[in-house]
Amino acid sequence: MHQALFADANSDYEKARYVICGVPFDGTSSYRLGSRFAPDEMRAASYNFETYSSFFDHDLADVDIHDAGNLEVAENIDDTLFAISKYADKYVNDGKIPVMLGGEHSLSYPFVKACKNKYPELGFVVLDAHMDLREEFHGEKNSHACISRHVIDDLTQKYVSIGIRSGTREEYEYVSENKIKMFTAEDVYSIGIEKIISEFRDYIKGPVYLSVDMDAIDPAYAPALGTPEPFGITPRDVRDVISCLAPQIVGFDLVEIAPAYDSGGTAVLGAKLVRDFIAASAKARLFLEHTL
Repeated sequence: MHQALFADANSDYEKARYVICGVPFDGTSSYRLGSRFAPDEMRAASYNFETYSSFFDHDLADVDIHDAGNLEVAENIDDTLFAISKYADKYVNDGKIPVMLGGEHSLSYPFVKACKNKYPELGFVVLDAHMDLREEFHGEKNSHACISRHVIDDLTQKYVSIGIRSGTREEYEYVSENKIKMFTAEDVYSIGIEKIISEFRDYIKGPVYLSVDMDAIDPAYAPALGTPEPFGITPRDVRDVISCLAPQIVGFDLVEIAPAYDSGGTAVLGAKLVRDFIAASAKARLFLEHTL
């Protein structure tokens, strides 16, 4: 039986700094369906963990977190994006940090847009196995396979992708022609995530939206994915990126878990990464408050 709320999300909306919301939609998924079930699976898995994060030395019991539940979605992606946009706008305009649980990757767009509207210098960092740089996929402009292209075209060119290992020839050409900052999974394996982070830190300054497509992670660690791709990065690599960017992050999402394809381990990892983000961000905020 699933819990109604993400663990430790006990604050009311007005007091909360972090607002968690689920978006249970997977209508453009092209391989494995089922990411619509991931928000509730991650909520259930979140009760596995202690409130205290020894890695970040911060206790989520001391953090004001609100779970707004699952947002209402429509039967198609266009209407769904329209429906959730008002919530994304509200959270950001109210000074909250949105934490969106997908669902498929196309759902990131309204949250990135809301952050961009408030923070004009917004950068977008995405962890993903796939480039997602198509203009359309299977006749659908707002497909999960197009999210990065729309962010770059419409919202911000301060863009970095990490973990890439799949794309069309045209997408690779687009990256080369437009000098897109892309780090493959092989780059991470060869030179290490710390070096990768150091290479983009000067480029990504100021507010950041971080999007974690779980298929960035090797399916040996996270098998229950919508579009699994072998030879990926590790959960520790993801945690290192979260840790590094935490002081800058104004919006966060974690997407593309398809819970039916394992016995719950991928949802556990997803829930842990969400909790790690909140712990890292809250600790960074506390440090800044004490040093100002």
